[in-house]
Amino acid sequence: MNGKPWRPPASILITGASSGLGEALALAYARQDVTLFLSGRDRQRLYAVADSCRAKGAEVHALVINVTQAVPMATWIKECDSIRPLDLVVANAGISAGTGGGGESEDQTRAIFATNLDGVLNTVFPALSVMRPRRHGQIAIMASLAGFRGLPGAPAYCASKAAVKTWGEGLRGHLRPDDIRVSVICPGFVTTRMTAVNRFKMPFLMDAESAARIMVKGLAQNRGRIAFPWPMAFGAWLTAALPDRLMDAIGRRMPDKD
Repeated sequence: MNGKPWRPPASILITGASSGLGEALALAYARQDVTLFLSGRDRQRLYAVADSCRAKGAEVHALVINVTQAVPMATWIKECDSIRPLDLVVANAGISAGTGGGGESEDQTRAIFATNLDGVLNTVFPALSVMRPRRHGQIAIMASLAGFRGLPGAPAYCASKAAVKTWGEGLRGHLRPDDIRVSVICPGFVTTRMTAVNRFKMPFLMDAESAARIMVKGLAQNRGRIAFPWPMAFGAWLTAALPDRLMDAIGRRMPDKD
């Protein structure tokens, strides 16, 4: 970075803000003099989140949009930036599924990659097109601790999160000369609609509000990787280092993800 003072984000765009971590982040950032641009798939839930953020004093613009559609996403992000130049863009929208329904079909695999990978690209590239000319901005990419190692219970989900994690880590260094901050966020198990379908015990499960506080603090500190909770993060790092024979044995004992 060139030493310019960094100000708290006042114009923030969050995809997947109708529930879960996106909702928690929107509420965490909502305050007077902040403009929020929120998107999601469920109109009723998204508008409820928008109303809650307005009640905290924020100006809110909410739109139901599909992150897998590149042209509408680019148009929306540029329109948001024209209303108030974006300081922070959080590519959060994602879906989850695994092999718990009897296997992972091609259709399910492609749907996961379309949202979790293409959806991130469709968010980040338009954001960079408006941030780079003014040499200011921050990108947050929602990855997961599941992206540290492919697990047999959710191959496509793990792979999609591994892809955006690795891309974001490389992008951070690539964009440093442009004064664009990039962070990848790797949560463990958080109480959301996504994890509500899990029928297995989730270690170190935390509530979304606590997760949002960790993410907001990590982004303010410009941390490259925001991985939490730390015992799960250490475990994820360890699984990536274990030999295949051992991980194959461990993977056979792990539950499938619905």
